[in-house]
Amino acid sequence: MTSLMPPTTVFPGLVWAMAALALVQASRRAALWRVGAAAPVAWLHGLARLPRRYLVDVHAIVARDAYASRMHAVVAGGLLAASVLTALAILPPLAQSRAYWLVVALAFAVTAAGAILVGARRYPEKQKRLSAGRFQILPVLLVAYAVGGTLTALLLALGSDGFVVPLALAAAGGLGLAFEVRHGPMRHAAAGALHLVAHPRPGRFEGRPDTALQPLDLDAPRLGAEMPADFTWNRLLSYDACVSCGRCEIACPAFAAGQPLNPKRLIQDLVAGLNPEEPLYAGNPYPGGRGAEGERGPLARLIGPDARIHPDTLWSCTTCRACVEECPMMIEHVDAVVSLRRYQTLERGALPEKAVGPVTELRQAGDPGGRPLAARTDFAAGLDLPLMAERGQADVLLWLGEGAYDLRYGRTLRALVRLLRQANVDFAVLGAEERDTGDLARRLGDEATFQALARENIGTLSKYRFGRIVTADPHALHALRNEYPAFGGHYTVVHHTALLMELIRAGRLSPGRLPDLSVTYHDPCYLARYNGETEAPRAVLDAIGLTRIEMARSGKRAMCCGGGGGAPVSDVPGERRIPDLRMAQAAETGAGIVAVACPSCTAMLEGVTDRKADIRDVAELLLQAVEAGR
Repeated sequence: MTSLMPPTTVFPGLVWAMAALALVQASRRAALWRVGAAAPVAWLHGLARLPRRYLVDVHAIVARDAYASRMHAVVAGGLLAASVLTALAILPPLAQSRAYWLVVALAFAVTAAGAILVGARRYPEKQKRLSAGRFQILPVLLVAYAVGGTLTALLLALGSDGFVVPLALAAAGGLGLAFEVRHGPMRHAAAGALHLVAHPRPGRFEGRPDTALQPLDLDAPRLGAEMPADFTWNRLLSYDACVSCGRCEIACPAFAAGQPLNPKRLIQDLVAGLNPEEPLYAGNPYPGGRGAEGERGPLARLIGPDARIHPDTLWSCTTCRACVEECPMMIEHVDAVVSLRRYQTLERGALPEKAVGPVTELRQAGDPGGRPLAARTDFAAGLDLPLMAERGQADVLLWLGEGAYDLRYGRTLRALVRLLRQANVDFAVLGAEERDTGDLARRLGDEATFQALARENIGTLSKYRFGRIVTADPHALHALRNEYPAFGGHYTVVHHTALLMELIRAGRLSPGRLPDLSVTYHDPCYLARYNGETEAPRAVLDAIGLTRIEMARSGKRAMCCGGGGGAPVSDVPGERRIPDLRMAQAAETGAGIVAVACPSCTAMLEGVTDRKADIRDVAELLLQAVEAGR
């Protein structure tokens, strides 16, 4: 080979051939995405911000695993630098420079070091959360390309002969890597970069939570997603960006509880459902070991006992977004789940049996329990709650939420009301005019009921004047703050812990200190992950002198209590209970109190039978401190 053509031509030619093959493979893959529905994409905006999205936003997630971060920087940086430098050697002045080839050799050597780091995670024994299959050949291809490239470049730098073997090695590795762009592990590199440009939630890169579900056009010919072609093309693209690292499955509460959900497997089933030629999945299965079945292709049904994704997998999700928070490729798993649920609920009426009652009551009575709306204020017997209907305006509209019907959570609301009175806050409630926000209906896929409730509540709120809405329910907060604006409801919505901290700092509440109590705080998913609020509850706890101990999973990476997304009414059985797992994590801190800030968390954690800590809302603890300070 080298006698017919000089290695200074063959070597750069190999890289250009790799680029051409990768482009062909990527184009074949892109043809699959085109079966998806249209989606608006701000291309110029996305392209301009790609470097920042990759180097800052993605890196911040990747860096949570220090080894993976260093590995990725070395191997990706070395691979890119070595390939580009070699490709540029088609220019004669560079090809004839021994110093230049020495630099190329150094870049390939860095790639080789990175390839060894990649291999160390898979050989001799693969880390459990990683997928195997074609991913197992990735370090082999990287080593072949890097070592072959290093030797070839060194020989060129030294002016020596003997290029056949190293060039052949580099060609085998390099062309193998390029071939893997279509089906194999290198697919994530091409799809991932494009996914960052065309991301369906660009707000995630702009420093604000972009977590609201997008409204569904209820007049559309098909509601929700039944088959791969029902997803937009950039959603299909995003699933191809999955690198099968398994961070999502480690974070998933349903997976930990042995329910039949593995977010990584779910994404890979969406990928495999699109293309009959997709290689077999080689990662951890759904708990329960159910194998993938059903037809594949853009028009193949995705959900069903005989399809690729069992309905129980769909209904196991708590919509906690832990998988989304941990995904280094920033894939939106929850959006996919809700899209599939929307089809099941709206088109097929295939809700889980135990969810039918609550959803029916929401449609008919405006409350999932079918309770009289006027009974929402029963918890406040003797407190004389001011009603908006009587006053017409107030500084604060206190949104009570579904928790007001619960005897246990009624104690929390009573504490909150007493604190508001103590601080002379001008507030009022809607009382019988307050309907459920529709959060439960929307997470279960019943977008029609959610939109109906949203419009009714917005109509009610429009009758009154208030500065802001305060609620102790993060699910209500999220719906009112982030999802009602799409229907014309624009409000300033504050969590009760944020208001309480504000009142303490303003001197309107003067709590004493409770130094003899140790507490660990459980972050509600819809407050921490969905809305980024992690500091206010902790600041209140610190202000009253509690000894605060953090759980291993806290803040935006906290574990779900199991109470969101309609999971309690879906009631998919598992090997364990999610709240039991969470309380076990709390017990590891040794704290005597688990502080909460959400009615769902209170109910789920109170339901743990052998817990060794008390469950107390932040408002209850603050009221105790205020009374102690008198």
